[in-house]
Amino acid sequence: MASIKLLKKEINNDIGDLIEEIYLWELSNPDGDLTKSEKLIEEAINVFDDLMVKINAVSGEDLKAQFKNIQKERKKAMSSLLKKSAAL
Repeated sequence: MASIKLLKKEINNDIGDLIEEIYLWELSNPDGDLTKSEKLIEEAINVFDDLMVKINAVSGEDLKAQFKNIQKERKKAMSSLLKKSAAL
C-alpha cells in the first residue's frame, strides 16, 4: 500500500459507492423490503468503522504485513457486502 491516506480513501470510496448503490436500489424498488437494505447499510458502516480503527491502531514492527492484512480483510468484507447487495 502506497500510503495510509490512500488506503483510507479507497475504503471510504468503496463503502460510499456501495451505500449509494443500495440507496438507488431503494429508490427504484419502493415496494421492496427496506429493512434488509437498511441492515446492509448498517453493516457497511460497521465494516468501515472497524477498518478505520484497525488502520489507526497499526504500530510496532512489520507495519507492511499489518497493512496487508487490513487490505485482505477489506477485500473480503467488500466481496461479502457486494454479494449481499446483489441478493436484494
